Amino acid sequence: MNILHLKYAVEVARCGSINKAAEKLYVEPPNLSRAIKGLETSLGVTLFERSARGMVLTSDGEVFIRYAKNIMQQIDTVEELFSKGSVGKKRFSVSVTRTSYIADAFTRFSEKLDSDSRIELYYKETNSMRTIKNIMSDDYKLGIIRYAENYDRYYTSMLDEKEIAYEIVAEFNYMLVVRSDSSLAAKKKISHNDLEGYIEVAHADPFVPSLSLNEVKKEELPDNTNFRIFVYERASQLELLSENPKTFMWMAPTSESLLKRYGLVQRPCGENKRVYRDVLIRKKDYKLTELDNLFISELYKSKKKIFHNIH
Repeated sequence: MNILHLKYAVEVARCGSINKAAEKLYVEPPNLSRAIKGLETSLGVTLFERSARGMVLTSDGEVFIRYAKNIMQQIDTVEELFSKGSVGKKRFSVSVTRTSYIADAFTRFSEKLDSDSRIELYYKETNSMRTIKNIMSDDYKLGIIRYAENYDRYYTSMLDEKEIAYEIVAEFNYMLVVRSDSSLAAKKKISHNDLEGYIEVAHADPFVPSLSLNEVKKEELPDNTNFRIFVYERASQLELLSENPKTFMWMAPTSESLLKRYGLVQRPCGENKRVYRDVLIRKKDYKLTELDNLFISELYKSKKKIFHNIH
């Protein structure tokens, strides 16, 4: 018997289904089923009755799960206490979409911390689905995801099902970002037709639920340009925009200080009507720490400062 099998059994008991538990654990159902059968064999008892109603605990199973839950809680306590091998060390982790106002908030947040304190901060930029997986696996405690407004029902239903709490941080239209000496920067009004002949820099891992990557490109990236460069790292995207005067990129409202650093400007495009949402997420049973609350406070301050300058 190992700790992982305890976790599996607790989740199967909670879900009442191998398939549902496998989805939440990111395990293939046949592998999860074999693990549960192996656990029962090692214990010499039957923990679950298999029926059309799903996985139902036996009387032995109810006793086992009660002890298993206590063991898992104690393991969580020990891991938190000795996180990264240091007793008393505070840990903050956030997985976010790639955008400047969030990075600005993280910078302001880090500046407010005592450099002599025993603290470890983890900041990961990735796409929305990987952020959700990071939260589910407990690799990161806070997350910020982004999706188009028309996918709100899909995402909120998924987050509810996974017992993830969420709140909207920002709503916005993408801005067009170009070099300050680009001919596009001089235009008072920019249309999609104006972008013909320019090179678009785009995120290499966009995600839209239930669509293939080709469909994502069609929906998220309007077909008004023949030449695109897909890049994962935000710094590399900014370098491309800064060095190549024929490039442009769609971005959330961006801080003027960052734009000036790279010699860029942002311009609205009246034809770009799609509304995006940035949403703060965490597990429903996760209690916010002092560090979490400080970061969230800086997040809203940064958003207000940067977005206010746009409108």
